Amino acid sequence: MWMAKRAIVELEQGWELVENGINKLKRILEWYLKPADGSPMPDLLDVDECMMIAIYNMCTQAHPHDYSQQLYDKYHEVYQDYIRSMGFPSIKEKHGEFMLRELVGRWLNHKVMMKWMLFFFNYLDKYFTVSRSLPSLDAIGIAYSRNLLNQEVIANARDAVINLIDKEREGEQIDRALLKNVIDIFVEVGKGQREFYEQDFEAQMLQHSAAYYSRKASNWIAEECLKRERDRVSHYLLKSSEQKLVENVQHELLVVNAKQLLKKEDSGCCVLLRDYKVEDLSRMYRLYRKIPNGLVVFSTIFMQHVTAEGTALVQQVEDAASSQAANGAGLQEQALKVALEKSCRTVTGRSSAELLITFCDNIFKKGGSSEVVKFSHILSTETSLQNSTGKSLLIGYFLIWSANKDHEKRILTKLKQQLWCTIHIKDGANDLTSALENQTIFEEYLRNNTNVNTGIDLNVTVLTSGFWPSYKSFDLSLPLEMVRCVEVFKGFYETRTKHRKLRWIYSLGTCTINGKFESKHIELIVSTSQAAALLLFNNADRLSYSEIMTQLNLNHDDVVRLLHSLSCAKYKILTKEPNTRTVSATDNFEFNYKFTDRDEKD
Repeated sequence: MWMAKRAIVELEQGWELVENGINKLKRILEWYLKPADGSPMPDLLDVDECMMIAIYNMCTQAHPHDYSQQLYDKYHEVYQDYIRSMGFPSIKEKHGEFMLRELVGRWLNHKVMMKWMLFFFNYLDKYFTVSRSLPSLDAIGIAYSRNLLNQEVIANARDAVINLIDKEREGEQIDRALLKNVIDIFVEVGKGQREFYEQDFEAQMLQHSAAYYSRKASNWIAEECLKRERDRVSHYLLKSSEQKLVENVQHELLVVNAKQLLKKEDSGCCVLLRDYKVEDLSRMYRLYRKIPNGLVVFSTIFMQHVTAEGTALVQQVEDAASSQAANGAGLQEQALKVALEKSCRTVTGRSSAELLITFCDNIFKKGGSSEVVKFSHILSTETSLQNSTGKSLLIGYFLIWSANKDHEKRILTKLKQQLWCTIHIKDGANDLTSALENQTIFEEYLRNNTNVNTGIDLNVTVLTSGFWPSYKSFDLSLPLEMVRCVEVFKGFYETRTKHRKLRWIYSLGTCTINGKFESKHIELIVSTSQAAALLLFNNADRLSYSEIMTQLNLNHDDVVRLLHSLSCAKYKILTKEPNTRTVSATDNFEFNYKFTDRDEKD
């Protein structure tokens, strides 16, 4: 009786079958991590037996078809590919508690995969690795588990765990089971030994805990001592002793060692700012603000921190611009300007050119026109040419035209050269002079026509459009008080000319209005659109975003910008509900009767 000869299984043919089974195992593991996508769980039972037979055949075939070594090498490759393509990237892209949850899930998957891989390659592990004295397949899986936890993952996981521990110390609820699972990973990577856990987690955790309680202790002790001294006064000392006693304790606890306390390496102000410890910073601020000049060192450290952080960010941009990817110094310089411009607009909502113009406008008003020329080269870019931002400097300068015409013309000529503007100096100057004369005639017209009443003081600067940059205009619906003024001036202007049409540029106008607040009346200098918005509240206690938008006839972007300046900026003339830092179409607004001018000095 003859037995049929077993067919040879070539490496490519056999490995294709094995690889399909491994890929199906990976899909099952991913399904357990993300089962919510609705896809059914793959079935592994239909391939595992075929895989084991194929592996067995490839390991027991006669030379040269014994592929045991090749299968051993591919076993390594499977783990390398799994960690590189699925394990590490998915952990790295998450942060904080989400990263810890991903790490725990990936670690569990890795352990399940180790068991199945050992089951599939059981014959290879039992005979080939033993006969060649090679590391067992189980040892290979454990070794690659350490690759999954590289130094970056370990550091991020450790920091995330310590951060959650700090939150619990501050009274927040945390997922303790999650932390226990992460700690178990540190132990399991070390094969149950504590050395890995102690070196890569425990040492840093203990160091951080010491710094945490050192920081807390210094602040708690100071606050507690001051509290006890006040309590002591209330029980058996004279009330007149309280201030003296408190000042004495503050001096010894805080003033004498102020620099040492604020600059401590592990718990000082720099560390609190770096780690964003808001509560500890608040406690430190409360303690030192009551001491004469107590915040001087505090503010100096804060300034140094902001300077260092800002310098580091700018240096990063400069380094990126100087990399080999940039060709030529001009390109590097332009890239740096663009990057800084974008970062400026992101933080402030305004371009650097717009911020500079506001700064220059303040210098103009203080008579420092020569200083403005030193800054104007920053605006000499293509962006400034494409819009009228740079030209706004010239407009602003004309609007504060002084009596010294020769000096002013020299300054304007320099600005024009820096900004490449096409504005005509002579025509613009003559036009402004004519506008000033026109205002004088208008005032005379009002005095001679007592039946004409504007209701409010009105100054109008009429300029010839051909001599000036174009400005975006919008059809602002003015309140009745302003409409009457506009109609009066329009009637006056038509008595002087029939061939010119007035186009009102409200964005260049300012208004001085009298706000009646609970504490006192306060004069507010605002833009025309801001004044129009505020006057709406003379007839309504509460207005919605859509009502303001409709009554002013402005588009969404203009209304958001307008209401943000009145309700979210430094001076909150309007109160907003909800009280957030941004304006949305569902907000409601009220006049802030409790507003006070904190900057005004008595």
